[in-house]
This record gives sequence, C-alpha cells and structure tokens, in this order.
Amino acid sequence: MSQNPSSIPTVAIIGLGAIGRVLAANLTKGNRSVIVADRTLEKARNLASTLGSLARPLPIPAAIREADILVLAIWFDAIKKFLGQYARALEGKILIDPSNPIAPDGKGGFVKTIGEKESAGLLLSTLVPNGAKLVKALGTLGAASLENAAYGQPRSALFYATNDTSTNGAVEELIRDTGFEPLRIGGLEQSIRIEVFGDLHEFGGLGQPIAASQAGERAYIIS
Repeated sequence: MSQNPSSIPTVAIIGLGAIGRVLAANLTKGNRSVIVADRTLEKARNLASTLGSLARPLPIPAAIREADILVLAIWFDAIKKFLGQYARALEGKILIDPSNPIAPDGKGGFVKTIGEKESAGLLLSTLVPNGAKLVKALGTLGAASLENAAYGQPRSALFYATNDTSTNGAVEELIRDTGFEPLRIGGLEQSIRIEVFGDLHEFGGLGQPIAASQAGERAYIIS
C-alpha cells in the first residue's frame, strides 16, 4: 500500500449518506485526515467545507487511487457493482464493508433483502478482486449512535470481522480514530452477527452501544 508521510494509511469514504457523513466527521474529530468521495463531487465538496482542512473531496476514481483504505458507505447492491467496475484499481486496498442489506417492509420496519441466513460480508467476499482485502466493520451501529456515542467515556465497542489478520492493525487504528474501541470477532463467516438483526448489531441483539469493557461478555470470539 502507498503510505502518506506519517505512515498512517490514507482512508477514503466512498458514499456520503448518513453513515458516510458521520464517519467522516468522527475521523476529523479524531484528527485523522480523510478523503470524501461521492457520485456527485459537489456533495463531497460541500461536506468537506463543513469539516475543515482534514477532509479532502475527490472524484471516486481519484479517491480509489490515492487511498489505502476504502470505506464503502454505499448500499449493498451498489458495493457489488463497485467491486466489478473498479476491480483493477482495487488491488492492494483494504475494503471496509459497513453495509446492511435491508429495505422497508411497509409496516414501519425493515426486512433483509438477502436470505435470512445469508450475510452481506460473505456474499461480497466472493466478489472481491484479487489482491484486495475485505473487512466487515463500521456498520454495527446506526448513524445516530455512531455520531452520539463517538469518543464517549468509556469508549463503546465497534465489532469487525475479516479473514485477513494482516489488516487488523490498520482497521483497529481506523476504528479508534472514529471514536470507538475495536473488537474482532473472527473471520467473515461471522459477518452475519454484526449485520442488522445479528446478535452484535444495534438493531438486533445488541440493542444499543455498549462499553468496550462489556463487549467481551456479549461476544464469543472466534479466532
């Protein structure tokens, strides 16, 4: 991976909906530089203007080229298309998937758009281009909790899952720089636990942000 002068991996957030905007704001609060990118460059520019000099707006292809870590804060189906469209450019990148494949159920709630026992993380793992590394992370809390619980004392936990443990250091550093404490629960086969309705998701068994000191009591860790 290319490194910036301070040897901290460069992070780009792709997609500036509710989750993407909050993550960008949390990173700048943590004094972490971030590239912000969206299909509409003006949207990225407007967000960057509110976040200050640590946020830099770029078109998506340029953001991919410059970043070491890409947070894909876009819908699950959009991530599938993204992986195909930019396959060659993604080699060597760490790809963070916070997606939750859900849709309104017409009754004020949500339903999964994939099988009940399927997970976005595992499905996307079959589409990841050669040389890229997929991590399921930053999606265990809703946007409001990501904003309100960030940098709390004690820090709340954010769970993550990945098959490639070489990414652990960079991912955990990133999670801490968003104001939370990281906890790896295992490989991508555990992704369903940290997606909507899973036992470690706010809109599932977790119910609310929990202190990192309590997280180990709620999560059995799969090495």
